[in-house]
Amino acid sequence: MENNGIESLTIEINGYRAHYLKAGSGPAVVLIHGGASDARDWISTMTELGGYFTFYAPDLIGYGQSERRESGYYLSEFGDFLAGFIDRLKLEKPALVGHSLGGRFCLDVAIKHREKVSKLVLIDTTGLGKMSVFGNALQTFFWGLRKVLKQPQPYPTFLMKPGEKFHRSYDEDLRQLTVPTLLVWKRYDPYLPVALARKAKRLMPDAKLAVLEGYGHAPHQKDSEEFNRILVEFLGEQKPS
Repeated sequence: MENNGIESLTIEINGYRAHYLKAGSGPAVVLIHGGASDARDWISTMTELGGYFTFYAPDLIGYGQSERRESGYYLSEFGDFLAGFIDRLKLEKPALVGHSLGGRFCLDVAIKHREKVSKLVLIDTTGLGKMSVFGNALQTFFWGLRKVLKQPQPYPTFLMKPGEKFHRSYDEDLRQLTVPTLLVWKRYDPYLPVALARKAKRLMPDAKLAVLEGYGHAPHQKDSEEFNRILVEFLGEQKPS
């Protein structure tokens, strides 16, 4: 089905039925939503920039219209899903763009499968360090509010393997990451301080940082015009030979 030039499609990835949105024409760009959203998070980006790129925005396993396993998923399964998505659609070195938790999964793929990724864009990405105290408090508040209002949990259960940490150190991996990377951050992110992005940029050999003014956690939505300009500029750059 197609709506406003955006196709709604399904595909099987690693044994799971996965839903994704596709739009545009040009170089392939895979868009990965955050931990409390789904592929619809990117509709504005896909609509506005469809003349520049071919966008693929999957619902991660357990999200949106993709298959959901009640027992939950290990964090490593999301990176495997993303790598499988790239392979299944035969995308040749697409750019990966990830927001919040989705950025962490994009980073995992870029670290483990560098040959699959041309460029990496991390938007207010989790996993690079600990959340702020205020951010933890907000997360607890909204979890409690959903319970009181009897709203369904918008995300699957996350499972942890023995010794695995949600906020593991990526420092050594970042030092070795050669994929050209753009970090996009709000100056006042209530969950993830911009200091995390600055530290990551210092560690990475080929990284840029764009700090957007104001408060928030989703600049691709709140500051869509500025974000789109930055994205086109970065993805359109040619790496010197």
